[in-house]
Amino acid sequence: MKKLEKSVLKEEMKNLKTITERKERKNKKIVDINWILKITLLAFTLSIVFSFLCEIALPKVDIVVEILLIFLFIFLGVLFDMIGVAVTSADIEPFNSMSSRKVKGAKTAVKLIKKSDKVSSFCNDVIGDICGIISGSAGTIVSVSLSNTLSFSPLLTTLITTACIASLTIGGKALGKSYAVNKNNLILYKFAKLVAHFRKE
Repeated sequence: MKKLEKSVLKEEMKNLKTITERKERKNKKIVDINWILKITLLAFTLSIVFSFLCEIALPKVDIVVEILLIFLFIFLGVLFDMIGVAVTSADIEPFNSMSSRKVKGAKTAVKLIKKSDKVSSFCNDVIGDICGIISGSAGTIVSVSLSNTLSFSPLLTTLITTACIASLTIGGKALGKSYAVNKNNLILYKFAKLVAHFRKE
């Protein structure tokens, strides 16, 4: 019995390895170097611009506004993470059907699914990481403001602020991913419908 199990396991592992090698060969052919360079340059540029604006503008606003901006960037990071997950896990069939019936946003949804790797990279990595960088920078500025206002230890204030931002971001993304997997088609349709307002289908 054990020999039979080992034989079956060996055969299944061999099949799995063959499928993986085929997929790797296929993926090597469709790697878009231009896209990778563009998205890297975009992330670099946006990170510099937003970090610079954050460092210049935030110290000049009220502490309540600073905290609200942190919440805004955490929310944006979670929202775009949800969109990225929804696009990669959505089913194309219902959108093909909707597209054939000329439903607004359906054609855009089909295009997004077909380019799900790029959409996911943009939403999860570019927007998500930039929001994380900005909320982290803003958190440092807020911790300094809180330390000066409340006469708390700068180290303690920084640790608490950083921990709060990290926990809200991670918790929000965990909740968002779960929701996105369960409601992927609905989220994608709403996003595609919004995108369709700014471009011709």
